[in-house]
Amino acid sequence: MTRVLFAVSGSAHWTLADGTRHPCGFWPEELAVPHKIFRDHGFDLVIATPGAVVPTADEAGFSPEMNGGSAEPGQRFRAYLESIASELGAPADLNEADPAEFDFVFVPGGHGPMEDLAASKEFGRLIAEFDAAGKPVAAVCHGPAALLPATDADGRWLFAGRRLTGFSNVEEGQVGFADKAPWLLEDRLGDGGGQFEKSASAWEPHVVVCGNLYTGQNPASSAPLAERLAGALKPVETVH
Repeated sequence: MTRVLFAVSGSAHWTLADGTRHPCGFWPEELAVPHKIFRDHGFDLVIATPGAVVPTADEAGFSPEMNGGSAEPGQRFRAYLESIASELGAPADLNEADPAEFDFVFVPGGHGPMEDLAASKEFGRLIAEFDAAGKPVAAVCHGPAALLPATDADGRWLFAGRRLTGFSNVEEGQVGFADKAPWLLEDRLGDGGGQFEKSASAWEPHVVVCGNLYTGQNPASSAPLAERLAGALKPVETVH
């Protein structure tokens, strides 16, 4: 059976440029939607956070304002997360995860990863092991921030020269954080040597696949990104 390491931020805040802490966490859609798609495809899912901290959902992700003006998506995401509350309430320790036990790693977004995973040398080493084994490394929206600490033996960023995407500067500006952020994801990925790509219009689904690197631009990219991964990794049945 295909086994997925769901690498979720353990941070409930994001430190802004002025030092204040913005309450956040993981983005509900970006965890709930891929989780359901993978489960529907028969994948075995393991949710893990740094230090096995119970992850926090960003309440903004349930609001009508962040879901096209409709209350229904947020209600659906909340209901799904409640249905997997036992998994979310007892995550594995991401710092102790063994890439040999998983077929790929998936990082949902939200501003949380900008705080912890983006600065985690431990997670950087984990990503490097997945990449060295040729296993898919996937992240959506702000999730690609978790790729930043992954370096090669010479200390160079592992994904320099690779095509990828993530939450764009325009989108960050439209949610009101571009002028408050200590750094912007699009800038960091591009400055590090990544070939950053984005949709022609903000908020449109956009998925980039470059070898074993799978990235999605924004919340709307969660489903198509998960479906691309599911199509590439069919469940492997154990032969007894």
